[in-house]
Amino acid sequence: MKPTKREKRIQRHRRVRAKIEGTKAVPRVSVFRSNRHIFVQVIDDASSKTLISSHDVSKNKIKGTKSEKAATVGARVAEKLKASGITKIVFDRGGFKYHGRVKALADALRKNGLEF
Repeated sequence: MKPTKREKRIQRHRRVRAKIEGTKAVPRVSVFRSNRHIFVQVIDDASSKTLISSHDVSKNKIKGTKSEKAATVGARVAEKLKASGITKIVFDRGGFKYHGRVKALADALRKNGLEF
């Protein structure tokens, strides 16, 4: 039986996760993209804790296209990370292709001073 799109994405994500790991000094920024929204978590894999999370479903609505919303979420996460003294991260695209909203989020993280 042919695997579904979701199953193929999960396979790609497992393959990527086998190679990258976040620490307290250099956490992993994990991205999940649904059809309408984007969710970001900053994770310390050593202690299995989420340090920071953000998404575009907040009470104060973000205006713009989905890519613009992703860039705004990326800028928010970057500000929170810089406030906590973290400048280096490991980017986990979650098995999604690196274009569109995922790329807009990554570019916003880089633009706001994070290295990866």
